[in-house]
Amino acid sequence: MQRASVKTALNIGTGKDISILELAELIKKLTGYKGKIVHDLGKPDGTPRKLLDVSEINKLGWEAKISLQKGIEQVYKDTFL
Repeated sequence: MQRASVKTALNIGTGKDISILELAELIKKLTGYKGKIVHDLGKPDGTPRKLLDVSEINKLGWEAKISLQKGIEQVYKDTFL
């Protein structure tokens, strides 16, 4: 990446889609949260897709080395444990 001459912002990520509810459930599981996840299905859910296009950064040879789950686990452990 240090040798790439890019004149635009690049998205980074795993390239895998996950819903907000799935993300909330994953965080709940990884943190041991015992509460209930509550959401109002009667309200708009915002942007239908939140997946970033990572194809440009992948073309430059970069790809995610850890999964979203592993990243959340590491941040939680380093921050709260």
